[in-house]
Amino acid sequence: MGEDARDLGCAALARAGFADATLVLRWAEIAGAETARLSRPLKLGEGPQGGVLTLLAEPGAAVFLQHETRQLCERINAYLGRPAVSRLKFVSAPLTARPQPARRGKVPSSLPASDPAQAYDGPERLRDALLRLARARRAQH
Repeated sequence: MGEDARDLGCAALARAGFADATLVLRWAEIAGAETARLSRPLKLGEGPQGGVLTLLAEPGAAVFLQHETRQLCERINAYLGRPAVSRLKFVSAPLTARPQPARRGKVPSSLPASDPAQAYDGPERLRDALLRLARARRAQH
C-alpha cells in the first residue's frame, strides 16, 4: 500500500512538472520560512528561456515575492544543484490552511488531591500541561 501511495504521489507531481519531488517537499527549507509561509510550488514548466516555476501565493504577497525573484531563483537552483528555474510566475490565491490537530477535551483527573499540580492556580493552559505531566509521572511509577 505504501508503495502504491508513493507511485500515485510521484505521478501527481510529474503531471505538475515536478520530476523531482524535492522542490515541493523541501520548499520551506529551500525558500525560507517566511517565503514558504506565503507561497507554495504549484507547477514547474519549461519556457523559452528555461524553467518557469509557478507559485501559489497569498493575495498581496505576490508583489513582495516579485521583488525577491532573483534571489529565490538562485536559492532554488543552488539547492537543486542545477539551473532548473530561470523565472517565477505567481498565482494569487489564499493558501489552504493546514488542518490543526483536534484539541482534546479535559481528561478527568486521576491525581490525588495532595498532588502539587492540583494546587496550581494560574493560566488554564499551563495548569492543563502541569496536570498532564503529573499524570504521566504517576503512570511511570
